Order: sequence, then structure tokens, then C-alpha cells
Amino acid sequence: MSLFDRSGDRCCQVRDGFDRPVSGALGIVSTPAGPGATVPMTDRNHRRAPVPVGDVVPGDPPVPITVWPVAAPHEGEAMSNAMGLRLVHSLTHPCDLIIDLAEGPQLARAIIAARRRSHLQAARPVGWGRESATLIVTGWPVADASPVDFFRRCGAHLVPGGCVAVVLAHGDVALPVDVVIAAKRAGLAYLQHIVAADRLPRRGEQAQLAIHTDVLIMIRSAIEGGGVDG
Repeated sequence: MSLFDRSGDRCCQVRDGFDRPVSGALGIVSTPAGPGATVPMTDRNHRRAPVPVGDVVPGDPPVPITVWPVAAPHEGEAMSNAMGLRLVHSLTHPCDLIIDLAEGPQLARAIIAARRRSHLQAARPVGWGRESATLIVTGWPVADASPVDFFRRCGAHLVPGGCVAVVLAHGDVALPVDVVIAAKRAGLAYLQHIVAADRLPRRGEQAQLAIHTDVLIMIRSAIEGGGVDG
């Protein structure tokens, strides 16, 4: 599998479906067989993070890279409905609080369908609320704050072990690096890189995945303290 073509654009090349780990330039892309690429968080028995196998930032400890076979978003939208559902089910438990900073209604629909709670920021001009969230989902770039200040605010509004999911349109190979660097400067750790593709290779044939979205998962340490600034 190759995650970079000769022109420098990133792609994935997969043989025999998504259920086999294949080594590549950024590490190993490995997903469980079947429709899910990660194990949904359906109970309170927290599992350890997967063993790091690849990273977009050279020289740093690697993180897992996972392929999600989900539909591409419509033009002008941050994510598809399928992507919203995958994020909610994979990164939260029932009744967890989610802060929705993404453009479009896709994540809000997923939150309602999965019976989570949310602060829907597109409809709220001021404040993120005082309750800490398990997940913050955002597009990029962000308005009214520098990237580092934005991630500091995210960290202040996350429960220990909570995550920020940054949804990026695929294509700019430098942008994920900039996002990860800003998050680390704000005290968050880089947990996982998800690539979403909507064209699956048939079993037995070699084909490139049509990657349309990158999702970078940042996490607040479960052992650090921190307050909420309102």
C-alpha cells in the first residue's frame, strides 16, 4: 500500500479489501473486517489506545492510521451523514456530551440518532457551556482564534481522556502537520489519524482508495487536571 504517490499527493492502495494490514509510507493501515473500522464505545469499560504504527509528523511517536469506508460529503459540507455517525459511535458513549463546531447538520443528526447530548455551536453565538465534553468535532480552519488558542480552549472544555476530532478535506498534505503541531503546543496529544474513502476495491484486485476526508483525533490526557473557563 502506498499513502503517497509520486506527485506528493496522498493515496491509499489496498489489495483484497480493508481487513488486512498492509505496510506503507506512513505506517500500517489496518481495520477490522466488516463495516466498522474501530470498535464502538458501547459500554464504560474503556480500552487502551491501539499500538502506534504510523504518523503524519516525522520524528514524533507514531499514531494509528485507520481507513473508514464512508461516503464523501456534498460540496460545501464538512462531512457526510455516515461520517457523523461513525465519529459519534466510535468516540463516545450514550449520554456523553458532544460540542458540535462543524458546519452542516450531519453531526447533529448523528448525535440525536445515537442519543448523545450536545452543544450545537452553529446556533449559539456565545460560549461553549460550563459542562465538560467527551468529544469536540470541528472543521478547519477555525475563526476568531489562533490554532493554538483554539486547542487550548478545547482542552479546557474536555473531560480527562476526551477528544477533539478535526475534520479536513483531503488534498493538502501540509495541513494535517500544521494542525497536529498546534494541538501539541496547546497540550493535547495526537491519538489517531483516520482517512475516509468512498470507493472500495473489489476482493482480489489492486486499486487506489478515493480518499476524500482526513480526521485527526487529539486527546486530553486522562491524568492531567484542568478547568473550564465558561
